Amino acid sequence: MRCPQCGTRDSRVVDSRDLEESTTIRRRRECPSCGARFTTYERVEAARLVVVKRDGTRQEFDRDKLADGLRKALTRRPVADDAAERAADAIEADLRSSGSSEVPSSRVGALAMDRLRALDHVAYIRFASVYQSFEDLADLKREVDQLFAEGKPRKGKGS
Repeated sequence: MRCPQCGTRDSRVVDSRDLEESTTIRRRRECPSCGARFTTYERVEAARLVVVKRDGTRQEFDRDKLADGLRKALTRRPVADDAAERAADAIEADLRSSGSSEVPSSRVGALAMDRLRALDHVAYIRFASVYQSFEDLADLKREVDQLFAEGKPRKGKGS
């Protein structure tokens, strides 16, 4: 690692620590030439993940786009502030653990709906109404009735 002070290409690792559930390593380094200390962060570069859309087009997976959609569905709902971020992380981890570099968009949508169903039923209905393109109130009612049939609806944090 190049020293930011003098540009020497060699440095000595003084300390290493895992951060963010071991996905990042923080290294404290020291330059043998000038004695400057600096910090570097290492993160594994994930393999490309491509989403295959319904029309056959391919698009690189965008975790931020997924988190934004989840965040919109969870707007003003009684869930933790970071619920959308954690759900997006879990969905991405699930997709990457499948071992495939290409996933159908329907799989991403199904995973998002599963996460939202577990978090908050109103957020789930919001997302499902857009994702499944409900044609009319009958479609919406059918989905809500299915939630009631599965058991007592969740009421957010204190269910």
